[in-house]
Amino acid sequence: MPTTSTDPRAAAAALLVPGTTCHGFAVERCETVPELDSDAYVLRHTASGARLLYLACDDENKAFAIGFKTPPADSTGVFHILEHSVLCGSAKFPVKEPFVDLIKSSMQTFLNAMTYPDKTIYPVATTNEQDLYNLMDVYLDAVFNPAIYTKPTIFEQEGWHYELDLPESAEGEGDSSSASLREGTLRYNGVVFNEMKGALSDPMSVLDDAVNAALYPDTAYAHESGGDPRAIPALTYEQFLDTHARHYNPSNSYITLYGDLDVDRALAFLDERYLSQPSAASRRMDAAVAAGEDPSALAPNPLGVQAPVTCEYKHVEMATTPENALVGLGLVLGSALDRKRTIAADILFEALLGSNEAPVKKAILAAGLGGNVVSYTAAESLQPYELIMLQNAQPGVARELRRMFQNACRDLCEHGVPRERLEAIISSNEYDLRQRDYGIADGVAIACDALSTWLYDDDAATLALKYGPVYEELRGELDGSYFEDLLRELVLQNDHMALVELVPVDAAEGSEGAEAIELAAKRDAMTDSELADVVERTAALRAAQEAEDTPEDKATLPRLRVSDIGEARPEPSLVVDTTAPIPCLRHDIPTNRLAYAMQYFDLSCVAFEDLPYVTLLCRLLKQLSTREHSAEELDNLLAGKLGFLSFTTEVMTQPDVDGVRPYLLVSAGALSEKINALASLPREVWSSTLLADADADRVRDVLTQIRIGLEQGFINNGHSAALGRAMSYSSPSAVVREQLSGVDFYLFLRDLLDHFDERLDDLRAKLAELAGRIFVADGCMASFTGSDEDFDAYWDAAGNLGLGAGDGAGRDALVVPAPCDRHEAFVIPSDICFAASACDPRRLGIDVTGTWAVAANALSYDYLWNEIRVKGGAYGCGFRAAGERQAAFYTYRDPAIDPSIERVERAGAWLGSFEPDEAAFEGFIVSCVSGMDAPVKPYALTKRRNTTYLAGLDPHAREERRAQMLAATPGELRSLGADVTRIAAESPTCVFGGRDVIAKSNANFNVVDLLG
Repeated sequence: MPTTSTDPRAAAAALLVPGTTCHGFAVERCETVPELDSDAYVLRHTASGARLLYLACDDENKAFAIGFKTPPADSTGVFHILEHSVLCGSAKFPVKEPFVDLIKSSMQTFLNAMTYPDKTIYPVATTNEQDLYNLMDVYLDAVFNPAIYTKPTIFEQEGWHYELDLPESAEGEGDSSSASLREGTLRYNGVVFNEMKGALSDPMSVLDDAVNAALYPDTAYAHESGGDPRAIPALTYEQFLDTHARHYNPSNSYITLYGDLDVDRALAFLDERYLSQPSAASRRMDAAVAAGEDPSALAPNPLGVQAPVTCEYKHVEMATTPENALVGLGLVLGSALDRKRTIAADILFEALLGSNEAPVKKAILAAGLGGNVVSYTAAESLQPYELIMLQNAQPGVARELRRMFQNACRDLCEHGVPRERLEAIISSNEYDLRQRDYGIADGVAIACDALSTWLYDDDAATLALKYGPVYEELRGELDGSYFEDLLRELVLQNDHMALVELVPVDAAEGSEGAEAIELAAKRDAMTDSELADVVERTAALRAAQEAEDTPEDKATLPRLRVSDIGEARPEPSLVVDTTAPIPCLRHDIPTNRLAYAMQYFDLSCVAFEDLPYVTLLCRLLKQLSTREHSAEELDNLLAGKLGFLSFTTEVMTQPDVDGVRPYLLVSAGALSEKINALASLPREVWSSTLLADADADRVRDVLTQIRIGLEQGFINNGHSAALGRAMSYSSPSAVVREQLSGVDFYLFLRDLLDHFDERLDDLRAKLAELAGRIFVADGCMASFTGSDEDFDAYWDAAGNLGLGAGDGAGRDALVVPAPCDRHEAFVIPSDICFAASACDPRRLGIDVTGTWAVAANALSYDYLWNEIRVKGGAYGCGFRAAGERQAAFYTYRDPAIDPSIERVERAGAWLGSFEPDEAAFEGFIVSCVSGMDAPVKPYALTKRRNTTYLAGLDPHAREERRAQMLAATPGELRSLGADVTRIAAESPTCVFGGRDVIAKSNANFNVVDLLG
C-alpha cells in the first residue's frame, strides 16, 4: 500500500518490496547506491517486458527517461531521424511540434532526446511533479504512437527531401514548363541532413567514425548513427516506418525514474496509459505477421560483439584545411560490463596523456609529430575503446606515432607507471564524483550513465552507478603491478586495434562538389513529371509547415498555469566580508563538504593591445615550473590536492553603456579536508611560475594547443563565435572579449606562432611583467563558498595570499577602441553556416525588462523555430534578450544565409501581431520563470552571484525580472514588435560558414579566410 511518508526512500521501501508486483511491475531487487544518496529499484513490466529503474532520493529535480536499443544497420541516420520525427506529433497530441510546445509551456529543467551509436534516449526533468507527468505523457505517446505513420511530411521535414530551385524568372511568372524545370537546381534539404553536414564538417568526428569502422567492421558501430549526408537520401519512408515498428516497443525499452516523486502514481500511470495498451508500432507489426511476414525478420537490429581485428593502417581523405590533419589510434578495452577494467583504463590513459607533463604526451610533443595529442575513453558502447588522437599532425607520421606510443608504454611497463600520477588522477576523479556537477539535471545524466551497462545486460542496471567500490579497489592496486599489466595488455599485446590517418585535401577550385554533381545527374535522369512532382511535394510540405494547429488539437496538450509556479527560490544575501585580509564575497551555500575559492584581479591596469598576452598568461600558468616545483611535480600536486584550478578572464559589462571591467579570475575547488592546499597552491602558481625562463618548446606546445582548440570551436560552435563577433561591432565589452578570446585573439595567436622564435624573448618578458602588475591586492576581490569552519581555516592558511599592494602604475591603462561594424563573413571548412546579429539594446534606447524574456521565448520557439528550422532546415536558431545588455538573433548549422536574414527582419512584424490564446501565453510565462528558478549547482551559483556584484547589477534585479515575467501580457509583447524590428535592422551581422554558402549570399559581406 502507498505510504504517507514524505521521505521518498522510505515511501519506496514500503511500496516496492522485492518479489512483489506493483501496477503490473514485478519488483526484482533493491540496492542502495551510496554514491548517489539513493536506493535503486529494478522492475520489469510483466505484460510488455519493459524494464524500469527507479532511483529514490530527495532531489526535487525529478527526471524520467525512456530509451531504446537502436543499433543501426547502415549510415542513413534512420534512428537520428526517428529521434527528431516522433516528437512532431502523436495520436493523443496531434499538434505539429509538441516538443517545442513543451519547451514553451512547461517547467522543464531538461527536455531533449539523444541518438547514440547503439541507443536512443528521451529524457526530461522538472521540479514540478505534475509537470513531470505532463512531460511523460507527451514523450510516451510520441515514442509509441507517433504521427509519422499518417504524415509523410514529418519524414521529409526532419529527414530529407528534394527541392528544385527554379530560375527567378520562372518563379516570378509561375512557370513550371519543361524548360524551367530543366534549368532548376535540384538540392537536398532536411533538418537532420543539414545537422549532419555540420557535424561531419568536424575532422575529429570524421576520424572517430573511421576508427569505429576499422575497429568494429562487422557490427552496428561501423555505421554513422547520426547519418552520413551522402547516405541519408537512400532512406525511404517505408524503411523509416519499418525501423520504428521494430524498435519502438516496450520489450525493447529501458525506463528510468529519478528523484523525490510519488512512485506509486508513476507506475500506475505507465501501466495504465501505455504499457498495457497497444501502440502504433505493435499494430503495424501485428499486421505484418498477419500478412505472412516471418516474425524473425521483424526483430530489432542485432548488436553483436566484434571479434578482434587489427587494422595496421588506413587513411581517409577530407576536404579541410591542412591544420586539421589527424592521426587516430584506437584500442578496444574489453567489455562494457568490466567496469573495473574500463575505469582503470581511463585513469591509466589520463596518466599517460592527460596533460603536457604526462610522460607519453610529453615524448610525442617533443618529437614534433603534431601540435597536440589527446585521448578519450569511449565507455558507452558494448566494447569500450580508447582513442588516442594526434592533432595538427605532420604528414606521414601515423606509423611513427604508433611506434613512439608503444615504445613509451613498453618503457613504463618495465619501469612502472608513476604512482603519484595515478594517485592524483584517482583523487581528482573522486572530487568530480562528489561534486556531481554533470552540466545537466542529475537524473538525466544518471539515466544515460545507467544505460552504459544496462543496455547490454538486464542484471547491470546499476553497475555503472556504483563506482565507489571500484575506486577503492583501484587504490589498492597501486601497490602491485595491476596498472602495468593492464597497459601491457591494452597497448603491447592488443589484437583489437586500428591506426587511421585523416589526410586533408583541397576541394577542386570551382567544383560543385560530389553532392552537386550527384544531384545534377539525378535531375537530368528525372522526367518532367518527376521534376514537377518535386515542386508539388515541396509546396505541399510548405503548406503543412505553415498550417496552424487547430484549437481542438492545441487543447490536447497538458499545460501548467502560472498558479502552478511556486514562490521564488530564496537566495541568501550576498555578504562582502571586510574582515578577511582581502575583501571577500562570502556565499552561504551547501556544498557537500567541498570548498570553492576565487580571486578576481582587475585588468584595468593592462593596455588594450596587451590583453591577448593575459590570455596566454592564463593558459601557461599551471603548465610551467615554479620556484618550488617542476612542471611535472606541479601537475601531479594540483591533480592530487585540488579538484580543479583554473585561470581565466571574465569581462563585466557595466551600468554605463560604454563601461567595461575585465578581470583575471583564479578559481579553485577542493575537498574540505584539503583546505590548506586550496589556500597555498593557487598562490604558488600565480606568484612563482618561472615565466621569464619559460621553456620554449613547452610554450610553443601550449600556444599550438590553444590555436587548435579555437579552430575546433569555430567549426563546431560557430554561432557562439558569431555572437561574440557581432556584439563587438557595437559593444566595448565585446571588443574586449574579442581581444581576449575571440577572432582578434586568434589572429594575434597565429601571428605569434608564425614568428615564435623571433618573439620568444619579448613574450617571456611581457608575461613576467604582466604577472607582476596583475597579481596585486589593489583592485582584487576574493570569493569563498563553503562552511564557516572551512572559511576560517582557509583565511588562517591563506593570510593575504601573498599579495602586495601594487604601485598603482598604469591602473587606468586600459583604453578600449570604439566599436565599429565590420560586416564580416569568416570562411571555415564547412558545408553549412552560423550567423548572428547582435547589439547592446541600450545603444538604441531600449530598456530590456523581464517582459523581453517572454518575448524572446515566443520569438525563438514559435516564429523563428517554424521559419528557420522547420522551413529553412537549420538545426537551431533563436533570439536572446539577456538582461538589459544584449539582444541577439542567431542560427546554427544553417544551410543558407539570406533566407534566415530575411526571416529575422520580419520577426518584429510577427511579434507586433502576436495573438496567442490564454493557455499558450501562460505557457510562455511558465517556461520563462521555471528557467530562472531551475536548481543551480553551488559553483555555478557562486559565479552568477559574483557577476551580479562585479557587473554593478541591482542585487534584486532577478526578483524584479521574475516579477515582470509573471506580469507580462500579450499586449506588452505586441508593443515590443517595433523595437524588435529596430534590433533586427540595426544589429550588425556576422557569419561563420563554408565558402560556397557565403558565396551564395547577396549580403555583401567582407569575406575573411579565417583558417587559411
